[in-house]
Amino acid sequence: MTDHFIDQRRRDGMRTLPEDCAETIVQNTTEGIVFADTRGVISFVNFALAKLLGYAAAEMLGRGWQEFVLPAHRNLAIAAEMRRATGTSERYELLLQRKDGTAVWTLVGACARKDPATGTYLGSIGVISDISAQKEAEARLRDSETRYRIILESIQEGYYEVDLGGRFTFVNPAASRQIGYGIEEMIGLNYRDYAADDDSRQKIYKAYTRLFKTGEPVKDLCWDVRRKDGQCRTIEVSVSLIHDQNGQAVGFRGISRDVTDRLNAEKERDRLQAQLIQAQKMESVGRLAGGVAHDFNNMLGVIQGYAEMALSRLSPEDWLHEYINEIHKAAQHSADLTRRLLAFARKQTVAPAILDLNRTVESLLNMLRRLIGEDIELAWEPGEDLWPVYMDPSQIDQICTNLCVNARDAMPGSGYLVIKTENVVIDAVYCAAHTGFVAGDFVQLTVSDNGCGMDLEVQSHLFEPFFTTKGVDQGTGLGLATVYGIVKQNSGFINIYSEPGLGTTVKIYLPRERRAQRAEGPGGLEPVQTTPGGETVLVVEDEPKLLNLDRMMMQKLGYRVLSAGTARDAISLAQKHANEIGLLVTDVVMPEMNGRELAQRLQEIRPGLRCLFMSGYTADVIAHHGVLDPGVHFIQKPFSIQLLSAKMREALEG
Repeated sequence: MTDHFIDQRRRDGMRTLPEDCAETIVQNTTEGIVFADTRGVISFVNFALAKLLGYAAAEMLGRGWQEFVLPAHRNLAIAAEMRRATGTSERYELLLQRKDGTAVWTLVGACARKDPATGTYLGSIGVISDISAQKEAEARLRDSETRYRIILESIQEGYYEVDLGGRFTFVNPAASRQIGYGIEEMIGLNYRDYAADDDSRQKIYKAYTRLFKTGEPVKDLCWDVRRKDGQCRTIEVSVSLIHDQNGQAVGFRGISRDVTDRLNAEKERDRLQAQLIQAQKMESVGRLAGGVAHDFNNMLGVIQGYAEMALSRLSPEDWLHEYINEIHKAAQHSADLTRRLLAFARKQTVAPAILDLNRTVESLLNMLRRLIGEDIELAWEPGEDLWPVYMDPSQIDQICTNLCVNARDAMPGSGYLVIKTENVVIDAVYCAAHTGFVAGDFVQLTVSDNGCGMDLEVQSHLFEPFFTTKGVDQGTGLGLATVYGIVKQNSGFINIYSEPGLGTTVKIYLPRERRAQRAEGPGGLEPVQTTPGGETVLVVEDEPKLLNLDRMMMQKLGYRVLSAGTARDAISLAQKHANEIGLLVTDVVMPEMNGRELAQRLQEIRPGLRCLFMSGYTADVIAHHGVLDPGVHFIQKPFSIQLLSAKMREALEG
């Protein structure tokens, strides 16, 4: 160094570093140090750099520094060298190449080396640090962030972060889709901005406040949100706190999922489960009704029949007439209850015909007006070009009677009742919203009143047998149960719409009959001839009391009667009187052989033998699903002597 340079440094308060100390520091530092001349030839390299690159220091001297730079980074290094020649100093990352060919990430701090006296550029000095570990950590971090981003973008659950004020600071695509806003739109949006209502805002506010105070995560909290498009959806969230490095809560992070469809499915499942339980309960009652109907009807038949026989021998003035008449009416009432139970259980036997529902209902209007009384106005609104239906006319009578009685009782004092018919087409959309319905063409029978109406709790029990809101001795609770059973037996559907104070509307859907036969109303039926002709009748009944009663009633009607308590006795009698017997009247349900099998056996003995079947139970052995085949004659127990007379003539002359 020149005396001038030394003097200058002394004036600046600096001291010159002894050369032996400088050498020691350079060779013992952990940073690599390299000197290169203006041509880029290495003139000095310390042990740390030589070791980093896998060389002996002597192997690197005299070689151009560019040889130790990875080819892909050489242009970067050359450009930096050119800038240093102008006197600039800089730091930059550079990939160097080891002796074994592997690359190493380094941080280069380089500056120009100049002549102290003249300032002439002499080359460059580089201080090189190994940053491989740092770069590997950065790469792992980038990989982790990539995986994190991929996971957040691909999961179906929403992930979001909000600050302590409830404003979004981060959302993934799923969270964005859940409420219908773009990701950019959601940043800064507050949960209050998309809560469906005040209740939902309060629910989420209380949950976040409790979480902030206690630190306990919120799990599976459901609340309603309103999407950007206006849809209301239910979101389930699980939320926890976000803490900074000092452990201070700075926000919330949450996982969210749209559970609207799941909750709707659960509601639908619960509704179907309730329907199943209701159906099972009603089916159990139906089985009970059917099980007791046979024996119960037999006993009622005995009571009713003998009461009729006694009444026929007593004058109205006889003191016994009133008592026996009350017995007869009680038996009739009990028989009616049994028929209603069988109708509810869909176990009554019917003889359907193709009907014009308008004509059938019109024939009942006078009777219905008398039934509901003068204070209730009855309006009849028949539909035009009504499709035919296929069912037993007596069942229409039962439906209208029960519905009108219910409407009357819901309008104490006065009211307005409407009976209406129309054609309706039920489509798949309607069926999807109304369980149990099927698509197709139907004739709708509607009965509406402006009575007191019903709440949802009452409506949930409407079709249960014996359920009634009427007082003691004012109703059996079988009216709507009977209607329900009839409608279901005819493959129809029923809906009831009612609100307290707003009246009730019952809509019954009966399948359209597509057969081309002429639809009949009650007015198209021919009157039945009830005059006996003295024919020989074989009556078969396994209940002795009923057998004796049947024999007595038939004899009173003028018939010659052969009676049998078993199928075997009946066959024996038929063989003896084959040419005499004109009509077989047989019970359907009997031990050893049922009524249909017996009829077939006797028709082999007596070809052309006419048959009348009787039963107090469903006549499944002579009917398909409770519906009689054409030409099959049937009488339901218990029966009056007048009905028996009519049915016997119908069988003999039909």
